[in-house]
Amino acid sequence: MALGINTNVASLSAQNQLNKSQELSNQALERLSSGLRINSAKDDAAGLAISTRFQSQISGLNVAQRNANDGISLAQTAEGALEETTNILQRIRELSVQSANSTNSSSDRSALQGEVNQLKQELDRIAGTTQFNGLNLLDGSFTAQSFQVGANANQTISVSVTGARGADLGNNTVSGESDTTVSQGTGSVAVAAADVATVANNTIATQNITVSGTEGSEVIGITQGDTAEAIAAAVNAETGTTGVTATASTTATLAGLSDDGTVSFTLGSGGDTATISAAVTTTDLGALAKAINDTSGTTGVTAEANGGEITLTQADGKDIRLQDFANSGNATGTATLQGSGDPTAVTLTAGSTDSTIASGSVEFASSGAFSVSSSVAETAGSILNVAADTVVGSNLQSVSSIDIGTVAGANSAIEIADAALEQISGIRADLGAAQNRFESTIANLSTTAENLSAANSRILDADFASETAKLSKAQVLQQAGISVLAQANARPQQVLSLLQ
Repeated sequence: MALGINTNVASLSAQNQLNKSQELSNQALERLSSGLRINSAKDDAAGLAISTRFQSQISGLNVAQRNANDGISLAQTAEGALEETTNILQRIRELSVQSANSTNSSSDRSALQGEVNQLKQELDRIAGTTQFNGLNLLDGSFTAQSFQVGANANQTISVSVTGARGADLGNNTVSGESDTTVSQGTGSVAVAAADVATVANNTIATQNITVSGTEGSEVIGITQGDTAEAIAAAVNAETGTTGVTATASTTATLAGLSDDGTVSFTLGSGGDTATISAAVTTTDLGALAKAINDTSGTTGVTAEANGGEITLTQADGKDIRLQDFANSGNATGTATLQGSGDPTAVTLTAGSTDSTIASGSVEFASSGAFSVSSSVAETAGSILNVAADTVVGSNLQSVSSIDIGTVAGANSAIEIADAALEQISGIRADLGAAQNRFESTIANLSTTAENLSAANSRILDADFASETAKLSKAQVLQQAGISVLAQANARPQQVLSLLQ
């Protein structure tokens, strides 16, 4: 090999190798000092892009967990307020039961109603002021609110809270008839054919009723002549499908007695009968009411006298039959019987049209809105006072309308409070389910964030064992390179010996 001094190839080679070892050392020091394998795109462009996406996902998942925790806090706030709403409704129900007792005077019921009014106001105040971060929760405005519980767009949970004001809570009802028209005829202890014939003129026709409730819809068949009790039983048999219940009752008013004397008749309900007899005046039927109540264990019919009239009630919805009416004060004496919901009364005449039947009514009820329709029209024997296939929507008897100033009002209030409590329980159940869902979401988000963090670490983080080994290698190479470079730089000096 030729000797020269202008170009020191060995020095250039040593410098090149020294630069490489210096670069290797710098890279190892950078990774060890930052803890990252990728400190710039030149280190691993693809890895940096993947890591950046992972970091976005991880950050989004962490925020989503906080969002879900906010959802839990909101649901707990609403549920806590509804707990007190439940206590208020329980108290209203207690007062309603107390007011329904006949031993209370009007002033007693007025005092009870005063407390009910205060409770209704407090219930509305709770519904109007329960908030979370300025958002009203129980006034009916918190509907379809989205909680972002994912790292990407539209990964949400929708939460709605039904209004819990007095006007929002209560018993949804539709009233139907079995046959509220009172029929008359000439009868004996056993109902005669004439009675049956006149009853058939206004009996319920065979029809299908469609009940559509919160749980679903069902078509229920009714047979011609079914009593209110039978219709209610058919509806209640499908409550599991529709969420709608039915109650039957029969009420009629006996009044208009033409003469004082001993009044007698046969009172029947279902297949049971009893002979009733009592001395009365036209303005005081108390003794007759007592005689009816004395046989209520047999007939199921109770009576409440109010001066010259008696209200007859069959709580199960069976027909009330009154036969062989007679009055010792007048062989052709008269009285009237008027069914609830019937605009006109039927006149009973002793020795003539002395028998009658009053059938009951059916009330459909549910804690949620529902509808009822019949396949036949009112004029053809429908249980509803509408045209065939006309859908009748339920009416809400709300907590705000509760008035326990009367026995009837108190009994209605009990039903309203029961329905309202069921509604509140439903809202609380939904909120509890939402809390559980948020908790499951948080657990899933946490697991996903953990796995993504581990994946990102494998891409981004420096391997200290590997990097320290590289640093040691680079340092040794640097030391060797410096030594070799010194020797290479000394080579031109050796050429000078040839000139001596």
